[in-house]
Amino acid sequence: MMAILREFHPWLKLLIRRRLRFLVGALLVWITLLAGLALLGLSGWFITASALTGIALALGLPARLDVYVPGGGIRFFALVRTVARYIERLYNHNTVLTLLADLRYRVFGFLTRLDDASLHRQRASDWLSRLTADIDTLDNFYLRILVPPVVALLSIAVVALFIAFWLPGVALLMVVTLVPLWFIVTLLAARWGFAQSYQQVVDQQSLRRLVVDQVQASAELMSYQSSPWHRRLIEDQESQALLNQQRLGLKTALINCLVSAITGLLVLAVLWFASFVSSQQLVAAPIVVMVVLIALGVNEVFIALPASFIKLGASYAAVRRLNELTDEPSSIETERALPEGTGLSINATQVSLLYPMSLHPALSDVSFHLPEGKRAVITGKSGAGKSSLASVLVGRLQVTQGAVSVGGIAPWELSSQHRANNFAVLTQQIDLFDASLAENLRIADPSASDATLWKVLTAVALDSWVGGLPNGLDTAVGEKGQQLSGGQARRVALARLMLRNPGLVILDEPFAGVDAETARHIATSLDQWLANRTVIYFVHQLGSLNLLHGVEFHWHLDAGKLQQYLIE
Repeated sequence: MMAILREFHPWLKLLIRRRLRFLVGALLVWITLLAGLALLGLSGWFITASALTGIALALGLPARLDVYVPGGGIRFFALVRTVARYIERLYNHNTVLTLLADLRYRVFGFLTRLDDASLHRQRASDWLSRLTADIDTLDNFYLRILVPPVVALLSIAVVALFIAFWLPGVALLMVVTLVPLWFIVTLLAARWGFAQSYQQVVDQQSLRRLVVDQVQASAELMSYQSSPWHRRLIEDQESQALLNQQRLGLKTALINCLVSAITGLLVLAVLWFASFVSSQQLVAAPIVVMVVLIALGVNEVFIALPASFIKLGASYAAVRRLNELTDEPSSIETERALPEGTGLSINATQVSLLYPMSLHPALSDVSFHLPEGKRAVITGKSGAGKSSLASVLVGRLQVTQGAVSVGGIAPWELSSQHRANNFAVLTQQIDLFDASLAENLRIADPSASDATLWKVLTAVALDSWVGGLPNGLDTAVGEKGQQLSGGQARRVALARLMLRNPGLVILDEPFAGVDAETARHIATSLDQWLANRTVIYFVHQLGSLNLLHGVEFHWHLDAGKLQQYLIE
């Protein structure tokens, strides 16, 4: 139990920050539940009292009954139950969604602090699962495990105290029965279903990974005639997950049956005991009916607990996976700073880089010097090591051997903020968010005016196109920029870079996806923006230097090894 609490501790601290909202939410749940029990009990009392009064009057016996007070009470509790239930659902779901947003922000913050080597240890689908599925699993923990059991205990106490005014023996019987039942549907249910619910998260993750692989690697699987084999893997995993889910569902059903049986027997016991007391004329018949109906309604206190607690293992598996993020190695950050807005010299001495679990180094004995404010081009085919070298130069990776300095400082020793201020990289993968064009550009400079945005769009030859759009800068680019062509998305990313003032700029295929005339326009704009900055172009083939203005150094990467060429 202590091990489980230790795993949940970091995420419970986030809950404490919003403890007032959860206390209010728990109070709303409690009010809703008590209003329902009060409505049931008072209705039973009123109906019975009305029936007995009518019988007495029919027999000519003197009888009187105030129908206004109980009638008003019934309307009151009905209204309170309806309003409280609506507000509780709205309020608690808003609270949980807000908390899940906090969790995603926390997890995404961990991911941003990981270097490229740590990120590559897991598949993209695994990181996505942690941001989505694992955090969604915590919904069960916060909404159904923390609040309902506390509310159930408080409800048992209030109901027992209320009944004790007329039938202390019945109140004691309910406490003796319901408190052990509370432990059964919480602690014992959690322990009984822990293994299956934990495995459910593992199965879902494995199944998700296999399906993603089937989709993303469909061409390779078909080429090697391995698609049937991989589909069998998916089917076997699906069968295993289904079997485990059926076992978990069976255990949930058995606990629900146990709860129904015990509460049903409790109702019978309360009915017998209360009827016996009533036969001795120690309590009125309407009170007996009220107590029995309240005992019947107590089942609602436990109805949501078994299905929630039996899935505690799933929440535990999710937090364990999320906690692994804090154990991932990240770049060592210090407060060392670089001067902004000036060129930064680069020195690499016998640099080697070996990824974890890799047999061959991505970079091998790489050495070069690029003076500040100078420009270089590095050629190499795909897989030669260009992206790895770029990650090293901007501090996203630490070298295995050798030394690298940018402006006299190892780049990975800089804080993420200093790296963001001094380094700018245009990668082949373009990251645009499902927002407007202006919002995507202002990621680089939140204070940029519309005039500044139009200036950088003009620099990348997008001003005419954006000006012709109905919404102009407010045009939505879609998720991952899917509303734009590849060349347009790349130019938006380049325009975003040009809103910043870095000392080192790395451009990977900056003219990809554009025609010759547009490429010349962008090259001229880049030449002006890159003045006095240290620049490295990464291209597959040199072809011509016409677009790469001011390049003084040419290096070629081949299988992680660097060769120097003369610029003609």
